[in-house]
Amino acid sequence: MNIILTSLNTFSKPYLPEESTSMFRTMIYCLSILSVSLSCPADEKEPVKPEPIQVKATDWPWWRGPERNGIANPDQNPPLKWSATQNILWKSPIQGRGYSSPTVAGNRIFLASADTENETQFVLCYDRETGKQLWKTVVFTGGLSEKGNKKSTHASSTVACDGTKVYINFINDGAAYTSALTLEGRLIWQTKITDYIIHQGYGSSPAIYQDLVIVSADNKGGGAIAAMNRANGMLVWKIDRPKTPNYPSPIILEVAGKEQLLMTGCDLVTGIAPLTGKKLWEIEGATTECVTSTVTNGEVILTSGGYPKNHMAAVKADGSGEIVWENSNRMYVPSMLIQDNKIYSVTDNGVAVCWNVTNGKELWKGRLGGTFSSSPVLVGDRIYVTNESGETYIFRASPDEFELLGENKLGTEVFATPTFCDSRIYMRVSQEGDGKRQEMLYCIGRK
Repeated sequence: MNIILTSLNTFSKPYLPEESTSMFRTMIYCLSILSVSLSCPADEKEPVKPEPIQVKATDWPWWRGPERNGIANPDQNPPLKWSATQNILWKSPIQGRGYSSPTVAGNRIFLASADTENETQFVLCYDRETGKQLWKTVVFTGGLSEKGNKKSTHASSTVACDGTKVYINFINDGAAYTSALTLEGRLIWQTKITDYIIHQGYGSSPAIYQDLVIVSADNKGGGAIAAMNRANGMLVWKIDRPKTPNYPSPIILEVAGKEQLLMTGCDLVTGIAPLTGKKLWEIEGATTECVTSTVTNGEVILTSGGYPKNHMAAVKADGSGEIVWENSNRMYVPSMLIQDNKIYSVTDNGVAVCWNVTNGKELWKGRLGGTFSSSPVLVGDRIYVTNESGETYIFRASPDEFELLGENKLGTEVFATPTFCDSRIYMRVSQEGDGKRQEMLYCIGRK
């Protein structure tokens, strides 16, 4: 991967008319080089105050939603029933392949995707009301690895939006990069986080916090957690990590009386001050490889992992290192929910379970069906969760009993977690048939 060539591809291809003269092309090339020299490397930049975060309660601006916990605005009423012909407000084709979940901000929807045939990684933008594709920006050309398991893609990170820019993580040419684009799709900075050795794949999503965008890239070569200035990508702080593969996104939650950046995996559970990168506490725990994003009731955080052992635990986040309880359930990929001191989760093999968060007591369980990689989302008192075959189950968020409210089928494959805004569901779905695969972005709503 060549930074200058990448910049030239990104800036000139979308905007360079075919009839441009040689002189004009030369000028664009020079401007591209100048742009890169102004934006890379990150550690040579001057501090700049970013614009304020401008997201609304009706947006879903980053991974796991506004509160980073999988809980949607309760003041909405998305459908209980849908199909390819029922309650579909619009659908739009998605170029390439990816498991990036839809990010909804203002009147736009953002997705990351990748085309392995043309070796490109890119960001797509759609109109929220109509589904019309507004732009596509290629972030990288070339540099794609053939490693990774069959469930991984080259675009599994979910876009984050602060209302003025969008941020995305990609692995390219053996390194992890974070890139920032304007809402119109212009690449404005790109920062290398660390070298990256692909084991299973990569799916960590950026987290926006005050003036920062925070990312993680744990891997077998020795990864990092890093924070950058949102305005220009300048590195503000960076923490080196153990040489082990691990996949969670950095999650910032208020727990034990303060906002903490929480990471699980690499055989560690870690609490970090998000503004400074200072480790507040760290204990041995969790497992080597985790995927889920942790949640909290304000006192404990939940850790879960699937390699080398199935594991789930409640850990006090006050620095004491106390493990309140633990069990051997497998919540390796789908993240969990906490509501009213009750845990709601779905195991990888399709069992919905409710526990008491204070003591780990199982309250009920119910069989769903299929294998799950997508995470559950809570809307009011309903939990929506979709399996890898495109079947969505809706059940009640109640500690009393397992109550299934609905089942719906759309497409043949779903790995991305659906997004819920304004009583609408935005879902990334794959349809396979006749040896062909096509991804679609659906807007589901009551008609």
